[in-house]
Amino acid sequence: MPEVAGLPVVVGLGPVDPALVGPVLDGRCRFVAEPTDADLSRAQGAIARADAEVDRDFLERTPLLRVVARTGVGVERVDLDAATARGIAVVVTPGAGTAAVAEGAIAMALHLVKRFGRLTTLVRTGAWADRGDIPVGDLRGSVLGVVGYGRIGQRAAVLGAALGMTVLAHDPVSEPPADIRCTDLRDLVARSDVITLHLPLLASTRHLVDEALLRHVKPGTILVNCGRGALVDLDAVGTALQEGRLGGVGLDVFDPEPPAHHPLFDHPDVVLTPHLMGLSRQATAATFVDAAQGVIDVLDGRPPAAVANPGWEQATTRTTRTLEAT
Repeated sequence: MPEVAGLPVVVGLGPVDPALVGPVLDGRCRFVAEPTDADLSRAQGAIARADAEVDRDFLERTPLLRVVARTGVGVERVDLDAATARGIAVVVTPGAGTAAVAEGAIAMALHLVKRFGRLTTLVRTGAWADRGDIPVGDLRGSVLGVVGYGRIGQRAAVLGAALGMTVLAHDPVSEPPADIRCTDLRDLVARSDVITLHLPLLASTRHLVDEALLRHVKPGTILVNCGRGALVDLDAVGTALQEGRLGGVGLDVFDPEPPAHHPLFDHPDVVLTPHLMGLSRQATAATFVDAAQGVIDVLDGRPPAAVANPGWEQATTRTTRTLEAT
């Protein structure tokens, strides 16, 4: 691992707890949780979380940077083209929050199917006699439609099956197993009682759930989005909920974040969380360990476990020359 005036400097972007990255970085790097401009000018690595921006301006302020580790898998706030051109690896941590997000999606579905929100209000307001007016459902025997069959989608499918659900899956990029595969998204939507979204945000997936798609849902379908906020058209979802085409909506992600208030948020059959399903205590610790390990791997010359810009190595010689010239 090359050194600049001692141990390599690794900076935190956003709230990065030194106690979480310390077990990996201690003795290997000098970690700076709240970097100054001087720290940035010497940084060889960065760990970015939350709303931290890694744009061209930041990259110009970090001439020695060799690796950015992004907690989670979202890289919308990272200028991948500029990082790749500089030979900077953009490390992601795809496995750390898998179980937490999948559990969150299924928990939202349970909350909505069991009508916990409405029932809580009923008890609080002393309307016990009205309990028969609130239809409580079951996941057992229903159909779970998983849209996006990566790590999280696969885990959600396992949890759904364990609850007695029949699982269907659609993925526009990879192919789910043949026995659960729906090549036509409209077919999955028409057959599902619960739909859970676990796709990345691409040009082709923006507003994937729109008015046209929602015309195909079963009446009372539950929709959960723990993928990316812009996968759904909130106006179309709100209309479908008001008309009863949707029976409940769970959202952990929004566009933008934090979101402006939307009328959908006031509906009693909506559950909202602030993009937190992947940040359970266990998942948070794991994602920071994975991010720190990715930084160490790159600085030590080893391939990191997961990168968002596989072409970064083609420009490594330029970064190396910059380091050797200092």
